[in-house]
Amino acid sequence: MSDLYSEAGVNIDAGNETVRRIKSLVASTHTEAVLEGIGSFGGLYDIGEVLKSYKNPVLVQSIDGVGTKLSVARMMNKYDSVGEDIVNHCCDDLLAMGAKSLTFLDYVANEKLDPSVMEAIVSGMSKACRENGVSLIGGETAEMPGTYTKGEHDIAGCITGVVEKNKIITGEKVKEGDIVLGFPSSGLHTNGFSLARKLFFEVAKLDVGTKLDELGETVGEALLKVHINYSTPVLEMLDQGVDIHGIAHITGGGFIENIPRVLPENLDIKIQKNTWPEVPIFSCMQKIGNMGEQDMYRTFNMGIGLILIVPKEEKEKIEKILINYPKFKIFEIGLIIKGHKKVILV
Repeated sequence: MSDLYSEAGVNIDAGNETVRRIKSLVASTHTEAVLEGIGSFGGLYDIGEVLKSYKNPVLVQSIDGVGTKLSVARMMNKYDSVGEDIVNHCCDDLLAMGAKSLTFLDYVANEKLDPSVMEAIVSGMSKACRENGVSLIGGETAEMPGTYTKGEHDIAGCITGVVEKNKIITGEKVKEGDIVLGFPSSGLHTNGFSLARKLFFEVAKLDVGTKLDELGETVGEALLKVHINYSTPVLEMLDQGVDIHGIAHITGGGFIENIPRVLPENLDIKIQKNTWPEVPIFSCMQKIGNMGEQDMYRTFNMGIGLILIVPKEEKEKIEKILINYPKFKIFEIGLIIKGHKKVILV
């Protein structure tokens, strides 16, 4: 039967080899709360000890994928960075509600299972989990010939976190006069890759190995920049009582679609362009595609990966906390004004 299964395109031996390669990587993310490693039918996580520090804990969950950034990873034959991307993206989604991430479950589907590719992906996931105190408690690897075309992969992840009920950040506290602080992104993060690929590879006729002076690196290197995880400094701010009224993770939909999700109906956000460092890949794409400003801000993060909406007096507290996080800079990029739940670019 196993020979017939192999002839149908599914290699059980490759699956076993994959488990052998990734088992120690996954285990490196585990805390004492993880009760079961790879190989069981489900991941076991003892949440009792974690919840002792919460009066009214609320679990927060999210699921997402890397999207067509995987196509660039395949062109580069580099998969560790997209493993980091999926964990960091999911952590930032939970962070937008004020939650600390606890566990991550991955799902990786392939046309043909390549243990070395899976090892690279899980290596990236494990790195991101270790850096942010998240336990990679298992997941699923699927070999699906006929569903995926030759060489195709898909990566998705489900993350679970926790937040004190009275400290959930929804944006309802946002008020007129609040300021907008932005954390710079490393590039596209995981969004807008269908358009980016079209611009670089179809319109400009470039490839991943083309080095552009305006980027200072190859197209592939610029596109595969790892999604930044902002959890560590922002969770520190929340622990120290900084009054954060709203957080927006700038994902698909860019500024235009993401920020209104945390705005009350009677308020607008005025974004002052050019108040943060330029990430060259965006101006490069805009030039290639002759794209309008509105389209760019609706598709890409434009160099800002996460925004905080806070009372003006909180800015000094935030800057003092960030002294201990030299990798993270923050810029005042806007203001909350009366309006109708829109983003105004000035």
